[in-house]
Amino acid sequence: MTPTNEVAVFGGGCFWCTEAVFAELRGVMSVIPGYAGGSMKNPTYEEVCSGRTGHAEVTRIESDPSQVTYRDLLTVFFATHDPTTLNRQGSDVGTQYRSIILYASEEQKREAERFIRELNDSSAYGKPVVTEIKPLGEFYEAEEYHRKYYENNSYQPYCQVVISPKLHKLHKQFTDLLKSHSK
Repeated sequence: MTPTNEVAVFGGGCFWCTEAVFAELRGVMSVIPGYAGGSMKNPTYEEVCSGRTGHAEVTRIESDPSQVTYRDLLTVFFATHDPTTLNRQGSDVGTQYRSIILYASEEQKREAERFIRELNDSSAYGKPVVTEIKPLGEFYEAEEYHRKYYENNSYQPYCQVVISPKLHKLHKQFTDLLKSHSK
């Protein structure tokens, strides 16, 4: 990571989804699926899926803030998952699929809290946002086979039914933030 890049860590359900979404944004240098927010050291996918580690499936996003701001990342994050369902995204159920922001700085914490207040004040979702906000502790990279999952498995039914619609929404609503539309 260069001194000017920023790290954001978000969990919005399955990390295959969030990885696929954020990988398409301009200014994003890397997106790594992993586990964070819990207490178990060096968890495996199977352990996290058990719901007993306290960890959520998350993505660690390294970006250049001169190309994509933290607020831009928050906007895309909240638009591409349901932040009003506790411990669930679609058919993925459990604390490992919770909506969570793990902040790397006090500025990120303030911005995330402000963003959620704005969403709740606007009644954008018709019910309150339940996204957890907590400091980023240890981030554990997911196993290699989870990396670039959509890119390598886009034909899989889960990818077609769950991830493809998120990408379609991203392309429709956030054209100006996509790498494919960078100047």
